Amino acid sequence: MSHHTSTTAELERRLGAGRVRRDVPLAPLTTFRIGGPADLFVEARTADELVEAIQAARELGVPHVLLGRGANILVADRGVRGLVIHSTVGGVEILDDHRIRAGAGVEIFPDLIVKTVELGLGGLHHFVGIPSTVGGALWQNLHFLSPAPERERTVFIEEVLDSADLWTEEGTRIEVGPDYFEFGYDDSILHHRDDVVLSATFRLIPEDPARLRQVMRENLAWRDDRHPDLWLYPCAGSIFQKIDGVGAGRLIDQCGLKGHVHGKAGIFHKHANIIVNLGGATAAEVRHLIDLARDTVLRETGHELRTEIGFIGEF
Repeated sequence: MSHHTSTTAELERRLGAGRVRRDVPLAPLTTFRIGGPADLFVEARTADELVEAIQAARELGVPHVLLGRGANILVADRGVRGLVIHSTVGGVEILDDHRIRAGAGVEIFPDLIVKTVELGLGGLHHFVGIPSTVGGALWQNLHFLSPAPERERTVFIEEVLDSADLWTEEGTRIEVGPDYFEFGYDDSILHHRDDVVLSATFRLIPEDPARLRQVMRENLAWRDDRHPDLWLYPCAGSIFQKIDGVGAGRLIDQCGLKGHVHGKAGIFHKHANIIVNLGGATAAEVRHLIDLARDTVLRETGHELRTEIGFIGEF
């Protein structure tokens, strides 16, 4: 192990020896089901535990990675050096007729969407079927193209965000509004500052639950036509960033790569911007397909594809 034993011992002393685990496999904690172990691993179940873990890692100089649902990432086959902090910060609180607060580790679907739809509150229901925690949703400005003709538009999580509770890179706890995040497409301030979401409050719109469920059915049907079932085909969603008016998937398809298989990984046969784990795929096999798609598209079309997933660990 690359970490000094004394540093590990100090981490265990600060966080509790029973809480810090070693050589924990990360593949089961990601939607890709790929990746080696974390040298050190701690689960943060409350906001206070999350702050403690982050502070301890920062002060001891231990490299650390924050993991939520593990949905938009590829973990290296050799795993992750340092500490992986798994945020499962829970808690859902109804504040008033319009607002609901949820911990950073609460899953948008099913947990939060089922709860809000039961209450007749709309806004989060658009994101049905997308694997993400609250913290991950703010990290990437979670979005979904609503399919029904009368609302063919991309819906973003920023539209329903009221405020968020953060632990900043300076080590202070603050409440911020949506503007703080400087949201973009697949982007937020969290990509550029070492701030951590502890919880978020969403401002929702009272709607008929039957109408909300109808939209959810439409959205799920749309997803089922284009996206892999994660139980059958573990994946990390779209690999490359959107190219306006062209579409990364369309370019890869035009180059004849849809359905292309390398080892146990494949470019999905229904959607060329998704790479799937066909059973026992390695991160190296996925990286091969990413490079193949990028190089082929650049050579044959002149378009440069940029990845939108995160690469975690020792590549």
